[in-house]
Amino acid sequence: MTMKIILFFFIIFSHSRIIHFASSDPDQLQDFCIPHNNSSPSLPCKNSTLVRVEDFIFSGIKNPGKFKNGFSGVSVTSDAFPGLNTLGMSFVRADFEPGAINVPHYHPRATETAFLLKGTMYSGFVDSQNRVYAKVIEEGEVMVFPKGLLHFQMNVGDGKATILGSFNSQNPGVVRIPAAVFGSGIDEELLEKAFGLNSKDTGKIRKKLGFKEHK
Repeated sequence: MTMKIILFFFIIFSHSRIIHFASSDPDQLQDFCIPHNNSSPSLPCKNSTLVRVEDFIFSGIKNPGKFKNGFSGVSVTSDAFPGLNTLGMSFVRADFEPGAINVPHYHPRATETAFLLKGTMYSGFVDSQNRVYAKVIEEGEVMVFPKGLLHFQMNVGDGKATILGSFNSQNPGVVRIPAAVFGSGIDEELLEKAFGLNSKDTGKIRKKLGFKEHK
């Protein structure tokens, strides 16, 4: 397990350096920038004499986060971990009960590298030509999801599964397709025409997904 964790952080380091030229985040102009609690644009970083080693340590992914429908995701951006500020990277811990999924989604500002720490996962993405690249990956394997492409994961093993993911942006963003389509308030008529549904169908889908019906 220790070697797997070491491998994961090696992936993060390599990911942030090798793919840095493709990152949307600007290059840093100093060694690090630990933000003030109430920073202003004219004074964004703490004086280095006020910075402590604790600013560069994060303990929030020792355990899974709160589960919903068998899935738990803990995103670690610079908001949660100030030591990441200006470094052009972030990461996530995702945990899955058997059969649970990470719904189709994409990150508009980052490529993701996903390391399967534990379990067996059906994992893949769809390119701009609607071609799917997916397979079952095993414990210790890594899959990359190119920036802005739709991707997904499902635990197909008998036990729990855990993924550690890294991003080449400190704020990759996430657009989850079910919420974006049925939870955002898109005109009902458009949805019906796009998916061949009627108003009753869209209402059922929204209710099933836990979204309020739009009037």
